[in-house]
Amino acid sequence: MAVTSVLLLAACSGAHGVVPPTSATSTASSAAAPRGPYVALGDSYTSGPEIPDQVGVPAGCARSSNDYPALVAQGLRLSADQVRNVSCSGATIADLSVPQTTDDGTNPAQLTALSATTTLVTLGIGGNDVDFANILTRCTELDLLPALLDSGTSTDHAPCRVYYTSGGVDQIQQKIQAAAESLDSALRGIERRAPHARIYVVGYPALLPAGGATCTHTLGITQGDVAFLNAEEILLNKMLRRRAEAARAVYVDAYTPSLGHDACADPADRWIEPLIPASPAAPFHPNARGEKGIADAVLHAIAATA
Repeated sequence: MAVTSVLLLAACSGAHGVVPPTSATSTASSAAAPRGPYVALGDSYTSGPEIPDQVGVPAGCARSSNDYPALVAQGLRLSADQVRNVSCSGATIADLSVPQTTDDGTNPAQLTALSATTTLVTLGIGGNDVDFANILTRCTELDLLPALLDSGTSTDHAPCRVYYTSGGVDQIQQKIQAAAESLDSALRGIERRAPHARIYVVGYPALLPAGGATCTHTLGITQGDVAFLNAEEILLNKMLRRRAEAARAVYVDAYTPSLGHDACADPADRWIEPLIPASPAAPFHPNARGEKGIADAVLHAIAATA
């Protein structure tokens, strides 16, 4: 997602696919795992903006040397010439098929990195299509006063939910449904270009605490809207899982291992940084700890399906 984008979720583990252990790096390095070439596709949750060291071209894609594709490659013991990370901050599903203009250079269409020799593909995409960046910005604006007045603990106060479901229509759900059709097309495109590759669709980790717990002091969002935004994130991850399975790809659950590591957790435990990061990372994005957690989830999924 873009540097200010967000993903919000809460759900039971059964809704998210493969459940990774705490660490799977050594497990996934078995001989049965794909040996490359490996192509990483995706948005800023893949590329790791502001996590040291920022590498790659164009610079506007904000790729980190410690993003999860780099860590997956390390876990599989792939050499540098076996890995192509073309993920890019701000990418939408459309940017898989067309060049993406950034503030510092143009990223070629991500699918052009694929070939008939590609054996492993990871794809983390969809959050920007749902426009979660602007959703969160709007929610913090709407929730500021109610959060201050009732300390954000009342589930009755949910201005953001009221705004996005006015007229009986859930605007966020509509965007998720529209993104599903685009994702179907993108997955077909990946299969055409890389017919021998194993494809892993990577879901998004938990941004907010599960169960609608309060997050007022960190984010200024009421408890009612934490629950609402979590429910919307469930739908996004469920859509990614359904589309992955329909395309005979593997869905990677990044949510389950991130429970308790959301933006409202203690700074030493966070995988996701809040509006004012305490560790090097973009706001509402994974820090280095979070990228490691996602990498372990991917490596576990690879090992489980080898």
